[in-house]
Parts: sequence; C-alpha cells; structure tokens
Amino acid sequence: MISVIIPTLNAQDRLTATLAALVPAAVDGIVREVIVIDGGSTDQTGAIAEEAGATFVARTGGRGYQLEVGARRAKFPWLLFLHDDTVLDGGWEREASSFMYAVDSGSRPAAAAAFRFGLDDVGMRPRLLERLVALRCRIFGLPYGDQGLLIPGTLYREVGGFNPLPVMEDVDFFRRLKRRRLAMLQARAVTDAQKFRQSGYLRRSARNLSCLTLYFLGVSTGRIDRLYR
Repeated sequence: MISVIIPTLNAQDRLTATLAALVPAAVDGIVREVIVIDGGSTDQTGAIAEEAGATFVARTGGRGYQLEVGARRAKFPWLLFLHDDTVLDGGWEREASSFMYAVDSGSRPAAAAAFRFGLDDVGMRPRLLERLVALRCRIFGLPYGDQGLLIPGTLYREVGGFNPLPVMEDVDFFRRLKRRRLAMLQARAVTDAQKFRQSGYLRRSARNLSCLTLYFLGVSTGRIDRLYR
C-alpha cells in the first residue's frame, strides 16, 4: 500500500532508528517497500539500508532530485517521504491508515498529510520550537520535509512532484500542493536535534527563517544554498 522514500547522505548514525519505526507497519502489510536514495554517502548507510531489506539506489544531485527518483521507482499507490533523521511515533500507521482509507473511499477529497513536528531533545527550547512550527502549519499550511509527507501517487504526479532544487524543495512542493489539500496528522515525526544543539536553537532557527524569507522574495535556490551552506 505504501512505498517509503528516504533520501540519505552519511546517515549511518540515524537511519537505523528511522527504519525501525517502519517495522510494525511493514508487519501489518501497510508499508510494502522502502526505497533509500543515497546522495553519495561514504559511511555504512548503504549496508544498513540493504541489511534492513530496503532498496538502495545511489543518485547524486541534491535532495529534491533524490526524492523524485525515489517516487519514480515506487511500485505502490501511496508514497511516504521521510528524512533520514526522522523517526515516526509508535502507532503512526493507524492514523495514516485511517487517512488513506478516507481518501481512497472518497469520503474526503484527494489530499496529502504531514506529521506533527517533534525534536528528540529535552528542555524549554525544543518545546517552544515545536509550538512555533505547529503555529506555522496551522496559519500557513506550510510544514517542512522533516515532518514527512504521505500522499497518493496520483496526487503527487498531478502536483508535479519534487523539483530538483538544492534547497527548499519541500516548501516549493507544499506551495504547489495548496493548503486545502493538506491534512496535519497528530502522530509526530521526531527529528534528530543535533543540528540545533550544535548551531544553537536561536541561530539555527534564524537561519531557517532567513532561507524561507529569501525564497519568498524570489531569490534563487542556488543562491540560497551558496549563502547558507
């Protein structure tokens, strides 16, 4: 029923947890295949993916390109895009199944879904950031890629798929999807908080907001990538 697509790059320390969260859904027959599209890892990412039974494909060209390559290889009618440092909450598959049934049965119009944003860190700063992300999603209908994307393949192709952008491929896609065709699930997509701890929550959040602002001002994604690499 679901093809899971995970773009990776040197993800050996993160990928195992991401894949483990998919096991219950695979046992239930909900997740039918996992496709790992790798951007040139030099660690054990490939070995971990293959040992877990995932299809491993090496494709350089940026995350947007990796996501599109994975979508084209998918065999099943629903697509689930996940980042390699994202772990879905236990039981996520039950809520996802209810959503997919509603769309497939016609009881709701064709739509995609994203998960609630979570961070695997303790304290006030990660909880505040989670609330701010929830507010952004509620007001603007704009989740990021680290919140996952569950979407019918037909709707994915109708929207035009992921563009091969170096950055902001998620924002570009959700803008084309439109808010009316997006649902927010209650299950969380919990992201590795290491990048926030290393850079600092304020600095990392300001960097992300600056990228988003430049994108909406029409600055090219190539220039945004060079400015913040």
